[in-house]
Formats: sequence, structure tokens, C-alpha cells
Amino acid sequence: MIEFLVDTPILLLVLVSALGYLVGQVEVKGSRLGVAAVLFVGLAFGAVDPRLALPDFMTLLGLILFVYAIGLSSGPGFVSALRREGVRDNMFVVGLLGAAALLTAGLGILLGLSNTVTSGLFAGSLTNTPALAALLERIEAKAPAGLVDTMLTEPVVGYSIAYPVGIAGVILAIVIAQKLWSIDYEAESGAVAGAKTTGEDLESVSILVTNRSIAGTSVRRLMEDHDWDVIFGRIRHTGAGQDLVEADTVVHPGSVISVVGTKENIAPVIDVLGEPARERLEKRRHEYDFRRIFVSNPDVTGRPLRDLRFLQQVGAIVTRVRRGDVEWLADADTVLEPGDRVRVVARPEDMSLINERFGDSYKALSEVNLFTLSTGIMAGMLIGLIPIPLPGGLEFKLGLAGGPLIAGLILGNAGRTGPLVWYLPYNANLLLRQLGLVLFFAGVGTKAGYAFFNTLLAGGTGLLIFGVGAVITCLTAFTALWIGYRLLGIPMGLLVGMLAGLHTQPAVLSYAIQQTGSDLPNLGYATTFPMATIAKILFAQLLLLLM
Repeated sequence: MIEFLVDTPILLLVLVSALGYLVGQVEVKGSRLGVAAVLFVGLAFGAVDPRLALPDFMTLLGLILFVYAIGLSSGPGFVSALRREGVRDNMFVVGLLGAAALLTAGLGILLGLSNTVTSGLFAGSLTNTPALAALLERIEAKAPAGLVDTMLTEPVVGYSIAYPVGIAGVILAIVIAQKLWSIDYEAESGAVAGAKTTGEDLESVSILVTNRSIAGTSVRRLMEDHDWDVIFGRIRHTGAGQDLVEADTVVHPGSVISVVGTKENIAPVIDVLGEPARERLEKRRHEYDFRRIFVSNPDVTGRPLRDLRFLQQVGAIVTRVRRGDVEWLADADTVLEPGDRVRVVARPEDMSLINERFGDSYKALSEVNLFTLSTGIMAGMLIGLIPIPLPGGLEFKLGLAGGPLIAGLILGNAGRTGPLVWYLPYNANLLLRQLGLVLFFAGVGTKAGYAFFNTLLAGGTGLLIFGVGAVITCLTAFTALWIGYRLLGIPMGLLVGMLAGLHTQPAVLSYAIQQTGSDLPNLGYATTFPMATIAKILFAQLLLLLM
């Protein structure tokens, strides 16, 4: 059986993936590993025979697909986060990594570990492959000829033993923290302004205007005076038919106006305007109708709603946008992506034209633009190959993990370049992430499994490295969570993503998303990943040179 799996790596991949999925569904005290279980199943397979390792090509392809898809979906949120708290968050991460490097150096000196093992241990306990690659590249270039092979082996040993505990330790820290502090991810999600991470429970209410003090006041003035987070849909004046509400629409006593928003946000609107009306304007569909429409036309994706002239020409408004399982109120700045579902209010006779302009084709959403996908990934790979010089003769590269992420963030924020739409349909983006994670976890697990278990079971230095790696990982993770949540007040859903970015670890990110039930961890991950990658490459090389 082993020989058969060695000769058919595709079957090995499928087997590890299937068993990993089953293990990931096992729930222990409310927690599941999810797709991250594929890594640990891969370690088990790799421990059986060193030949049971998937080709490097699969691992790298998985990593590229995952980080690029994350970058595309997180681009707008990443830029927004940088404008708000990005500098603080990245300085926080760099400070933690500096402290982790000092801790690693201190333990290495105390226990008599060589600088090569210690630097590899640092890269492994913080699960950063680009840092290990930079170490090996520097050793090969600078080490004495007779010591190259030995010095190249030692960082790999330190890395391979510490890497699995570098994942498990962070996941354990998250489990303990969310139990200790009784985290309610859904309740805290609203703390991140502008992040469309959890759905809003939207409803439509028709209000009878009875407040005579606001007679003749425009909707624009009311919105400015009261800062309401709602959308006005239709209005019916006394003795007249329905009209759509515009900014200059004037409100009079006796008018009935429809409002869309959450129950909490609609309540103060009712208090000011009057009382709930007996009639429901949305029930009268012969004058104005509403419909949910799929966005599949590339001509409207990547553009804010204010630029869609056909809506203004036919007198239609978009009140809500649904992306995946998340729904929120639309506004003029809302940028549409392929696969979004918009709720449109318009005259019945105009609905056919609006359908045509938005596309409304589920079939078209299944057709991924391979040109823009391949171009974006290629740009990311080229960015990852650029050597960036540092003081002291050091240099680093973002590599295949950092480069595609940076490209995805840039292109995701841009949305489109002329006729080229960079967004992926929502379901296609999720599929690429999942596929990329499975390939990456299965490849890393099967390749590291044999060295990990054999070195660990041999005792002596192996157990010592394992213990030191566990201390570095757990102490860094717990410190990050305690300072971030208790002192800086960062929402835990965002913080666990930042922690995944600090460890540059897709497995932790996958687990964090599964725990929070939202995409908020992606935002934290994308915000801190680039700076964390740079810092760890730098600190790993400093450990090699200075110890």
C-alpha cells in the first residue's frame, strides 16, 4: 500500500484531504479544527515513510492560490484598516516578534544551542517558511565550504520540529482565550467600522409622518441632523401615488415613507417622524416593485453604485447588497463584486432593463476570468522575487507567500483596471481558498512528518527543541492575545486574524475563521502578514549572525 501511494501522489493527496476533512469535523468542547486537520493527518502519513511526501509544486501552488484569494477579498478592508489602526497594529506585531527573537536567543544561549539551530527554531516556532529560506540562502552564500552541508541541515531540523507545535500552540492559545474571556464574536463584530463581516438583520418599515415640526424638511436635512443609519425607499404623499425617496424629497405630515434598516436603527427614525403606518408601501407593487438580482455583468462590477447611470436614468434605487451570507445597506460608495445580489426598487416596466444591466446570470458567475486570475498571480510571484536590501548587508524577499498576497491586496482594492475586473465571484474565491489550503496543508504535513516524529522520538536535542519551540509559540500567542484584547481593546475576531498574520500561518487563519463564523480574521491577517513576514526574515538572520 505504501509503495502504491508513493507511486501515485494524487491518490495520497486525496486520501490525506478526505481523512483530514473527517477529523476536522470532530467537535471537542465546542471547537473543531476544520480544514486545518489536513495538516495533522499529513504529518501522520509522512511519519510512516519519508517517501510519502507530496511534490513541492503542490504545496507552493496551494500557498499561492490561498494568499492571492485572501488578498483579493481583503483589499478594500486592508486599505481602510491601514488608515484607521494599521500603523498601531503593525508596530504591535513587530514589537512582539522582536520580543520573541530575544526570548529565542536567550533560551538558545542558556541551553547551548547553536546559532543555526536557534535561528531555524525561531522560524519554525513562528511558522515562517520564507524566514527559513532566507537562512538557508545566507548560509549557502557565507558558510565555510567544509561546513555548508552541516550548517544547512541544522536550521531545517530546528524548523521541522518546532513548526507543528507552532501551529498547535497558537490554536490552543485561541481556544483558551475565547473560553477564559467568554468571547461573543457576533456581538463584537460591529466594533470594526466599515467591515462587512457579519450580516445585518434588515427589515422594511412604513412610517406615517405625524410630527408637524418637521413639515417641509428634506430627507437630506433629516439625515444630517440625526445621523440615521437607514435607507429611505418609497414615499406616498396624501392623495398621491408612490415616488422613490431622493435626497431633496420633502416630508409632510400625513405622508407615508418606507425605511430600511435594522430594528435598532429604525426605532429613532419612528420617534422623530411619527408612528408605524398601517399600510405597507412595499406590498403595493403595481407602482414600484422590488427584486433581488445577481450581479454578473463585468461592466458594473468594481464600480460604486453612484457611477451606475442606468439606475438614475430609470429612477431606481438599490437598498441592500448581499454577498455570500452577509447582507448590508447599500450606499453611493458601495462597490459591487461578481456574485453579489442587490435588492432593487423600480417601476415594474423597468425591471427587464435593470436585470439586463446587472446581468442576473448564475451561469456567468461560474466562469472565472482566467486571464485576470493568471495575470494577478504572475504579478504576485514577480513581486515575491524582488530582493529588498536591509542595513548590514541583509536582504529579504517576500517570496511566494508574501508576493501574491501583496498583489491580491493591491488588485482587490483597485477592483478593476479599465476593462479588466480583478475580483473573483464570491463562491469562486471561497473555492480557491479551500483548495489552496488543502494543497498547502497536505504538502507541508507529509513532507515534515517523518523528520518531526523521528527527531522527536529520538529524545535528547529533539525533545529540547520541541519544548523550546512550544514555550516560544505559546508565550508569544498568549501575550499577543492578552495585550491586544485586554489592553488595546482590539475585537477578538480581528485579533485572532492578526495573530494568524503574526505567525504567517494559514492553518491558524482557517481555524480563526471557523471559530468566528465571519471573514473578519481575513482583515486582521491581511493587515499584519506583510510586515510580520519582513520582520521574521530580518530577525531570523540577525539570530544567525549575532549569536
